[in-house]
Amino acid sequence: MKIMVGGTFDPLHDGHKLLIRRAFELATPEGAVIIGLTSDSFANRKSHPIHPYDDRYRELVSFISSFNPEAEWEIEELHDQFGSTLEVDFDALVVSEETFPVGQSINQKRRELGRSCVEIHMIRCVLAEDGRWISSTRIWRGEIDIHGRLIHQDS
Repeated sequence: MKIMVGGTFDPLHDGHKLLIRRAFELATPEGAVIIGLTSDSFANRKSHPIHPYDDRYRELVSFISSFNPEAEWEIEELHDQFGSTLEVDFDALVVSEETFPVGQSINQKRRELGRSCVEIHMIRCVLAEDGRWISSTRIWRGEIDIHGRLIHQDS
């Protein structure tokens, strides 16, 4: 299977890692994974600072290499929420609860263009120690670390 997944992945936290691993599980060794990584200009819409594209790219490559998947993979730069999902043939999209609406938008646009819809595989967001989602925003605010552990700040 050919699987697509996308995001800003900054900082690369346990929720992102689960999303990426799931994409490789679905692809199987015979398949392929395309990881869309937001460009610096597209990522600047975030409410917190973002590391440069090249740094995020290197961190993704390092993470993927750490579990040495058998499936082929590539990272493509995303300049909008759709990337190449509207033009290429692929089987499934892996999303989180938070990004599920983007997956639905992709299928709606594909239908409008006369293309077939793809399967959407949604994973549940990984929870931090406090039972709330691990998110890049919470990490940037200093509430939690990349594993969802609470950061106790002295007031």
